Amino acid sequence: MQPEAVSRGRIRLIFGALMLVLLLASLDQTIVSTALPTIVGDLGGIEHLSWVVTAYLLASTVTAPVYGKLGDLYGRKVVLQAAIVLFLVGSALCGTSQNMTELIGFRALQGLGAGGLLVTTIAVVGDIIPPRDRGRYQGLFGAVFGVSTVIGPLLGGFFVDNLSWRWIFYVNLPVGVAACVVIGVVFHARSTEGRPTIDYLGAVVLAGALSSIVLFTSLGGTTYDWGSAPILLMMVAGGVLLVAFPLVELRAAEPILPLVLFRNRTFAVASAIGFVVGLALFGSITYLPLYLQIVKGQGPTHSGLQLTPMMAGLLVTSILSGNLISRTGRYRLFPIAGTAVMTVAIGLLGRLGVGTSAWVATADMVILGLGLGMVMQVLVLAVQNAVEHRFLGVATAGSTLFRQVGGSIGVAAFGAIFANRLGGELADRLPAGAHVPTVASPAVIRGLPVALHAPFVAAFAASLRPVFVTAAGISLVAFLLTWLLREVPLRTGVSTPQAVPAGEIPPEE
Repeated sequence: MQPEAVSRGRIRLIFGALMLVLLLASLDQTIVSTALPTIVGDLGGIEHLSWVVTAYLLASTVTAPVYGKLGDLYGRKVVLQAAIVLFLVGSALCGTSQNMTELIGFRALQGLGAGGLLVTTIAVVGDIIPPRDRGRYQGLFGAVFGVSTVIGPLLGGFFVDNLSWRWIFYVNLPVGVAACVVIGVVFHARSTEGRPTIDYLGAVVLAGALSSIVLFTSLGGTTYDWGSAPILLMMVAGGVLLVAFPLVELRAAEPILPLVLFRNRTFAVASAIGFVVGLALFGSITYLPLYLQIVKGQGPTHSGLQLTPMMAGLLVTSILSGNLISRTGRYRLFPIAGTAVMTVAIGLLGRLGVGTSAWVATADMVILGLGLGMVMQVLVLAVQNAVEHRFLGVATAGSTLFRQVGGSIGVAAFGAIFANRLGGELADRLPAGAHVPTVASPAVIRGLPVALHAPFVAAFAASLRPVFVTAAGISLVAFLLTWLLREVPLRTGVSTPQAVPAGEIPPEE
């Protein structure tokens, strides 16, 4: 079952549709945030607010490896189209929600489709474009991520102010339908030989393990106390299921995440780097908007615009590194340089304070973006190039999964670091007996009396410092790991040069 040769004209059409799909998946992670206060005001249920985000994150994370395996077994076209349809149905239903319970349920349905959009889209590129030429295309994918991060909150704010929050979901429909039609017309599916065996038990165990981890990290310290029974139960369940998963996979005929992949050095190293980068990066940059809004007193839209330089840096190096990789055939240098630049940038962010000028903050964000653009997509390229084609989907899903799980754990870990430091800083800086707001929203902080506002803002800024310093140290670990990444020559064809019997190590050449 070798992938077919695709003409350059069809590649452009398919790639254009894939960029639309990727835009849908990445945009929906950020567009909802701006509208959440309005949604709560309309539907009520503020106590369930976090579940609007958590339901989507949980469903998309859990289903990603399943989509990767299904794409390998049944072909990427039908799996991608099914994911798009499921995502669009969820989007339409989200827009019609009449209460918070309905919205959370429909967001979970939307997430079930979103889990397949990212993984299958990147795997499709592996089906039609040789690794040697893949760099420039995946560089453009990195650019899509950067653009969606910036325009998501802005677009969400526009719909809330001028139309209705429901349009943040309805806007997906025409884009998704167009992408689905183009893929259906120009992307030819490969034939499936025999009746594939699906590892249902492995899928259930992995879903349970990932659910426990995501819920533990998302709800711990916010919805539930860290020592509460639900959190402890999730922690124990996650640990037990993680231990059980490899035992289940060893017995499966077609494992959801083949353990043989971890004997492939490139996959193992790239997955470790992705996990550490997700832990350091997503756990720390979550606090940049809070710094801009609470410490610097900017509004949501203005703070979103000030994050644009970081995405501009990402755009530059993502596209540039992709083109250089396609020209030279070498990729190892870019993750090394990228993680080094990221480590320096996150360390520089640790200097941010009340008196930091906007230009200094902007420069630090540009540096961070420049580093980030040389890492994420290059790691996916390295993994896809190092495994046999029949492992393409699960290898892509696996490397992406480790980054997502790292990010989830990072958000929780840095949240705990920040909260602990903030409590101490407030006790030291505020007058005895002063009322401390329980919700650190920009509006509440701006309404504080003058005597409390300055020390509170100073305490908030000081509490961010250990977050970025710790993240820089973790990022340094990612930099050290990149030196273990091998420079495997990029293939000039989309398939691996020889077949490998099931159970053997995928070729690295």
